[in-house]
Amino acid sequence: MTRAAPGGLIVGDHAIHPFGIASAERLARALARAGVAPISRDPDAPPTTGTVVVARGDHVLDEGLVRALVARPGAVLVDDAGRAVAGHVAATEASALVAALAGAGAPPVGMDALDATTLASAHNQALRKRARPLLLALDGARRRDVEHRLYDASYKGVTDLVTKYVWPWPAYHATRACAALGLSPNLVTWVSLGFVIAALVLFRQGAFLPGLACAWAMCFLDTVDGKLARVTLTSSRFGNAFDHGIDLIHPPFWYLAWAAALEDAGLAGPWHDAIVALVVGGYVVGRLQEGLFLWLFRLELHVWRRLDSRFRLITARRNPNLLILSVAAVAGRPDLGFVAMAAWTALSLGFHFVRIAQALVARRAGIASWLDGPA
Repeated sequence: MTRAAPGGLIVGDHAIHPFGIASAERLARALARAGVAPISRDPDAPPTTGTVVVARGDHVLDEGLVRALVARPGAVLVDDAGRAVAGHVAATEASALVAALAGAGAPPVGMDALDATTLASAHNQALRKRARPLLLALDGARRRDVEHRLYDASYKGVTDLVTKYVWPWPAYHATRACAALGLSPNLVTWVSLGFVIAALVLFRQGAFLPGLACAWAMCFLDTVDGKLARVTLTSSRFGNAFDHGIDLIHPPFWYLAWAAALEDAGLAGPWHDAIVALVVGGYVVGRLQEGLFLWLFRLELHVWRRLDSRFRLITARRNPNLLILSVAAVAGRPDLGFVAMAAWTALSLGFHFVRIAQALVARRAGIASWLDGPA
C-alpha cells in the first residue's frame, strides 16, 4: 500500500534571505520537491489528518535532510545542542512538536531524536561528495556566510581539476549575481549553448584561441547553472536533461571541428584520420565505460576508490582536454595539442579498463564507494 503524502507546517521565518529567497520559502520549496502537500505556515492551523512534517523557518536544511525526514515518520531532527529543528509526526502530535520548536527545546518524549548525520547519509550520491548534511541556524548568522555555506554544499566533490580548483570563487560570485537578477538556471544553460555553437564555428574556421575563449566560457556557465539551480531550489527535469544533454553531445563535435581546421591548414600528419578516430571514438568509449561500471556495480566509476576520484581530476574528459588544447594553441602548435589529447585519451581508457577488470575481481567481496564512510 502506498503511504499518503504528509502535509507540511513551517513555523516562523527569518529576515536573512540567502540568494534572495526567504528561509521559509526555501524550506517550502524543499518540502514540495520531497512530495509534501499541502504546506501551511500558520502554526494554529496545521494539517489535521495523516502525518505532518513540521520545521522551523529560521533554519536552513539540506535538501537531503528534508527528503530523509519525509521518508521517516516519527523522527525529529535535532541540532548539535539537542534542540528540535524539524520533525515528521502524526497530525495529532503536531501541536506538541510546534511548542517544542517555538521554545527551542528538546523534542517531546517518545519521539525519535536524530542529528543530521544520523538522519541523512553523509554520502551525497548526486554530488559525488561526502559531507555532513547542512543544518544551519540563521539567528546570529551573516547573509554572506550563509550563502557561502549553501554554495559549498551545492558543489560537486568528485570532478575535474578546473571545476574543483579554478571555478569555485568566480562561479560563486556569478551565481550570486544571477540570483540577484532573477535569472533562471535554464537561461544560463541557453547562454552556454550559444557558446558551444560559437566555439564550434570558430574551431572549424581555425580561430583556435577565440574558440577556446568561448569553450571556456561555456564550461564556466556549465558550473554556474547547476549551482544556481541547487542554491535556489529551482532545478527541474527539463533543466537537468537540457544541461546534461548539452554536456554529453558537444565535445566530439568540437574535436571534429578542430581536426577539420588542422586539415585545412595543412597541419594534419600522416596518421590524422586514425588520431581523429581515437579522439572521437575514445570519448564515446569513455562514456560507455562509465555506463558499464554503473550497470555492473550500481556505482559510478569515479567514486569506487579514492584513486578513481583522484584520477577523475585529470581523466580525458572535456575540461582536461581543453587544458591540453589551450596550452598547445598558445604555444602555436594546435596540431601537437590534438595529438597529445589523443594520447591522453588512450591512456585514460586503458586506466579505466584496468579498473573495471579489478572491480570484477573484487565483486564477490562487495563493491562500495569510499564516500560511504563517515563525513
